[in-house]
Amino acid sequence: MIRVKVLGRGIEKEMEWRKGLTVAEVLRAVGFNTESAIARVNGRVALEEEKVEDGAYVEVIPVVSGG
Repeated sequence: MIRVKVLGRGIEKEMEWRKGLTVAEVLRAVGFNTESAIARVNGRVALEEEKVEDGAYVEVIPVVSGG
């Protein structure tokens, strides 16, 4: 299992872990893509293709834009 928290949205959930799970897949599972959010895995910023290990804590940080 991995724990996922979306900062500023009040979303916290546990996800079933599977071998080869990537940051991009975790983002999609909580309604984001790699252009609309950044992920921190166990406290450090992670790239979209990075693998997420079993037991990881993932924080999703939505990107805000505007003008």
